[in-house]
Amino acid sequence: MANHKSALKRIRSNESKRLRNKYQHKTTRNAVRDLRTSEDKKEAEGKLNAVISMLDKLAKKNIIHKNKAANLKSKLTKHVAAL
Repeated sequence: MANHKSALKRIRSNESKRLRNKYQHKTTRNAVRDLRTSEDKKEAEGKLNAVISMLDKLAKKNIIHKNKAANLKSKLTKHVAAL
């Protein structure tokens, strides 16, 4: 157990940040999954911009690696173009 006031605060803030990161990551993964399963090109193009934005935000906050975000964006763009 932490002995300092600042360490206790750090534990609390780390937990809240962990939960926020987990929520954002899971939401993005669900959006990617929905985009991959979509069949309609118009709908997929609309979703693509939102998903790319989500991936960029995750990469910017170091929740996922920037190269992983780039790879996902590339694959999703190819998928939408092929519809």
